[in-house]
Amino acid sequence: MTDDEFEEFYAHSVKDLVGQVYLMTGDLHEAQDVVQEAFVRAWGRRARLRREAGPEAWIRTVAWRLAVSRWRRRRRAGEAWQLHGGGRPEAAHGPDPSSVALVDALRLLSERQRRVAVLHYVCDLTVEQVAAETGLATGTVKTHLSRARAALRPHLTSEEDQGV
Repeated sequence: MTDDEFEEFYAHSVKDLVGQVYLMTGDLHEAQDVVQEAFVRAWGRRARLRREAGPEAWIRTVAWRLAVSRWRRRRRAGEAWQLHGGGRPEAAHGPDPSSVALVDALRLLSERQRRVAVLHYVCDLTVEQVAAETGLATGTVKTHLSRARAALRPHLTSEEDQGV
């Protein structure tokens, strides 16, 4: 990928990727940070991006892994803080409680179900593509999608749709 192609790719995909990672993490600022960091890492390997499974999938996967690493570091830092008599560290605040209903509902899912649901329903990836990106078997992806739909249904349907 040339410099110009990369810049065009960035301009056309950064907003969508931030939105996708936001739905997976539930934190807009975190999503913006990790997607930006993923693009910085992609810049150094832009010549190889086109030959891989797709630049968007690569960026999304790197951003997800960065977010997970940050969560782990924060958790370990909080545990260390408590061990050394610092009391309870301040909790990281999530998005405003008046955030979109979808983000609130997605937070009710397990991390794996949330990621699979966002990749399939928001990113429009097939079950096979989700399996390849997450490293899960296709049957496992289907199971997570089914359970995610069942868990989200009461939170995303109106009372009229539920027959109330």
